[in-house]
Amino acid sequence: MAYRKTPAEIRRLETVRDHLVTRATEVVAEVGWAQASVTAVADAAGIAAGSVYQHFPSKAALAVEVFRRASGHEVEVLGEVLRGDGDPVERLAGGVETFARRALENRGLAYALLAAPAEPAVGAERLAYRLRYRALFAETVEQGMAAGLLPPQNGRVTAAALTGAIGEVLVDPLGTPGTPGEGGTEELLAELVAMALRCAGATPAPTP
Repeated sequence: MAYRKTPAEIRRLETVRDHLVTRATEVVAEVGWAQASVTAVADAAGIAAGSVYQHFPSKAALAVEVFRRASGHEVEVLGEVLRGDGDPVERLAGGVETFARRALENRGLAYALLAAPAEPAVGAERLAYRLRYRALFAETVEQGMAAGLLPPQNGRVTAAALTGAIGEVLVDPLGTPGTPGEGGTEELLAELVAMALRCAGATPAPTP
């Protein structure tokens, strides 16, 4: 008879796996994908390097899980804002600001998710998650058109432009060492939101 893990053992393994992914995420945020070796992750998790392979068959598999969990959470947060309160234009502005602010608050991880060189398996995941971001923005733009708040346009094209432009604008601030002062961050966020609204055809709110 094949050995079956008990429920308690399964929970223990899941706990160890979650701990490993959490520590791996911290390592990636600090040193990037290339330097996040199995040994570095194991050291951060307080386990032997060989133990990592009990949960993931390779470094690439671990990296993919780190990316999926981190990006999945960001997609969920963005979705909550874009599908939350307010009219579509307000939600679009709020979504762009929330996405960018969260990226600037955790620069190392955001750079890893958006642009840092990574192995092909992570690159494939990055493309898949870009499609999810695009779908959320397209949904909001189309709602804006339906409400008469945005001019007629191809929502998917606008969403693709927004996704690419926001990522491109953030890459340099995220990849440059040092953190700008509060005024610099707020100015960047305001510029990003204004750019997104112009891209979608909305009129940005007047600056006080």
